[in-house]
Amino acid sequence: MLLCVAASAASAGMHGADLRRGPVPGLAAEYARVGVELEVTSDPRLTRPRIKGDHAAPTAVLIEADVVRVTASGGGREWRTRTPVLVIVDVPRETSGTGSTRDSGSTRDSEGKSGTGSTESGTSGAGAVDVSVPGRGPWSALLPTTRVWVRGGLAPSLGGGDRVAAVLRVAEGVRPRVVGAPSGPQRLAGSLRAGLREATQGLPADARALLPGLVVGDTARVTPELHAAFQETDLLHLMAVSGANLTILLALLIGPPGTAHRVERRGLAPRIGLPLRTTAVLGGMLTLGFVVVCRPEPSVLRAASCGLIALLAIATGRRRSLIPALATAVLLLVLYDPWLARSYGFLLSVLATGALLTLAPRWSAALRGRGVPGRLAEALGAAVAAQAVCAPVVAVLAARVSLVAVPCNLLAEFAVAPATVLGFAALAAAPVAMPVAELLAWCASWPAGWIADIARTGAALPGSGVDWPGGWRGGALLAVGTVAVVVVGRRVLGSPWVSGLCAVLLLLVVVQPPPLARVITGWPPPGWRLVMCDVGQGDALVLAAGAGTGVVVDAGPDPILVDRCLRSLGVTRVPMVLLTHFHADHVAGLSGVLRGRSVGAIETTGFPEPADQAALVRRLAAAHGVPVVRARAGERRRAGPLDWRVLWPPPGPAPAPDGPNDASVTLLVRVAGLTMLLLGDLEPAAQRALSRSGPGVGLPPVDVLKVAHHGSAYQDPELMRRAAPRLALISCGADNPYGHPAPRTVAALRAGGAAVLRTDRDGAIAVVGGGGRRDRAAKGGQGRDGDGWDGDGWGGDGLGVAHFDR
Repeated sequence: MLLCVAASAASAGMHGADLRRGPVPGLAAEYARVGVELEVTSDPRLTRPRIKGDHAAPTAVLIEADVVRVTASGGGREWRTRTPVLVIVDVPRETSGTGSTRDSGSTRDSEGKSGTGSTESGTSGAGAVDVSVPGRGPWSALLPTTRVWVRGGLAPSLGGGDRVAAVLRVAEGVRPRVVGAPSGPQRLAGSLRAGLREATQGLPADARALLPGLVVGDTARVTPELHAAFQETDLLHLMAVSGANLTILLALLIGPPGTAHRVERRGLAPRIGLPLRTTAVLGGMLTLGFVVVCRPEPSVLRAASCGLIALLAIATGRRRSLIPALATAVLLLVLYDPWLARSYGFLLSVLATGALLTLAPRWSAALRGRGVPGRLAEALGAAVAAQAVCAPVVAVLAARVSLVAVPCNLLAEFAVAPATVLGFAALAAAPVAMPVAELLAWCASWPAGWIADIARTGAALPGSGVDWPGGWRGGALLAVGTVAVVVVGRRVLGSPWVSGLCAVLLLLVVVQPPPLARVITGWPPPGWRLVMCDVGQGDALVLAAGAGTGVVVDAGPDPILVDRCLRSLGVTRVPMVLLTHFHADHVAGLSGVLRGRSVGAIETTGFPEPADQAALVRRLAAAHGVPVVRARAGERRRAGPLDWRVLWPPPGPAPAPDGPNDASVTLLVRVAGLTMLLLGDLEPAAQRALSRSGPGVGLPPVDVLKVAHHGSAYQDPELMRRAAPRLALISCGADNPYGHPAPRTVAALRAGGAAVLRTDRDGAIAVVGGGGRRDRAAKGGQGRDGDGWDGDGWGGDGLGVAHFDR
């Protein structure tokens, strides 16, 4: 132990010294502009798109690299060094999945000189090498060990314990000058990975995105929605290279653990007559090839170490040796890379592997002793053991506990092996026979698609997870609770009736069938006419148009949240999706509306800005075969009992010179005697113009007003007075940075006699009933403030609301 402590201290000290020596830290402290020669040490990766307010945050390419030569701006002093940095390249339009780059007009090379659309990544110097990959951007095409020269700005690293000494920021449009080709193994690995991407190009979207991640950890094509679904169901480990990948390949070669030393051992090796020692050597070569193809980064080395543990089990059949082997692998990896000791991913990998080696066999044996079939007992024991030890760490990070993680992992496990094996076969076949590789990839797309469907379905279930205290206190609390559940569970499993009842109760909590949920929670309330979904800082409304049918107005920023809302309402048919304007907080969740539902058409404003979100809507509509039409003022439509009229925007080529908000489609909706005015995000100028327009002149007082722009301070008082709503609904996110809704807007609405409900405090809101004095709106379920279903009304005519917080 003393030797290990001394070795770890020495290793950490030497690695830490790399971050402080040389000129780079000092230049970063001065935010200096420099020219640097970099040696790439990781695969370039795109930041995941995020919704910030009403727009999608621009993406950037992140690259880990070592600075080997640095020159101060203005032709100053030059230093040779080796200092790790993080390179951030501002390229909002570059996507490695499609290979598109922003290349309009002129571009600049790394010296800042102008060009005219040049795509050359080499340099005029004698040592320059062109290693650009067709169809990919100049940055995302770089392979590890490539050397490039670029100019940028240095800045200090944000975290005190980061593994990089500084951040190098490279402006948009600056291209790297490649001055050193990558090594032979990296070129081979890059060629194989590119072949797999090409072989999967024609697959369905989910399989095309997921299969390279399952095989070699290439997640460049994974959409934010799919990533969120895997995160909600604790399936993210399948998107990264893990020991399971190598274990599957080794098991295919040698057979399952514990049988390799027997005469009746299984696998391909004994079938072709290979002796045990030759088989072990072949397994080692396979492991080496795995590391080369998946790149020798810490995550890949960690996966290879876990795979070698499985190789040891296969070769010896001695379960007792696995824990010391795991401890040795962990120690060596931490000595090689001390920052792994601070990596949650590394911690989760070690905990999961330890659980599979210790708890899983015992729990599987206990399940078999209670009559569970052998293979099901092994799979269930492994899934429950891994989840039990990893859930407290996940709670520390996500402040949420997934209730569907075990069943989702169990259902996905049966597809992981065929998808991985067929994917690796396609990887190997691509360089020599692309048609064969495409056929193998097509076969692998079925199990890969199954895994994606499991993740999406599990994430969309109303009770897929529960909020949990974050931080280490929350993790410790969950660990104690897990131990208590295990202790109690041993007794519960002794009675098949009690265990069956617990399973049924868990199923009901997760699925929450609408008829049963309505009885218990009051949600959705009977006779609901409008529901304002709780989708955070954004808008998503549903208008009832018959049994299982609803017209959706805006889709919010999160596909999972809007999908859950529609599922809770039992909506399976959507005659019309009406997107008031193209800001991301209104349209980014569209894929959640389209998923698994029959959609008749998508109606939008005629002002296609922001352009990237308008293009997203068109792509999703085309992918699902849904027509897109333009809303025009004066048009009237019906869907079942619903009748609505478009009041705004007026016809014309440029209806909103002041921005997308003023182009918001505004609706006057009538259903069962209720009148509702939906204002989108109209600003005061457009609200005044609406009041003076033809459709707005005869605007009657309304029962329900969807307040414009999340209740911001910018409202037209005259329009609010003319509308004179009895109920005002505001959709906004809790603790949003914009101060929505504005106190003066809420005060003005209340002064006009309106009851004000807001999703940040009241959760999802439902309006129920019909017109006249018997009208009411109900709020159902459990609100954020703890109040349940409420039938109280405001004013003498009994109009009220229902709210529901999940």
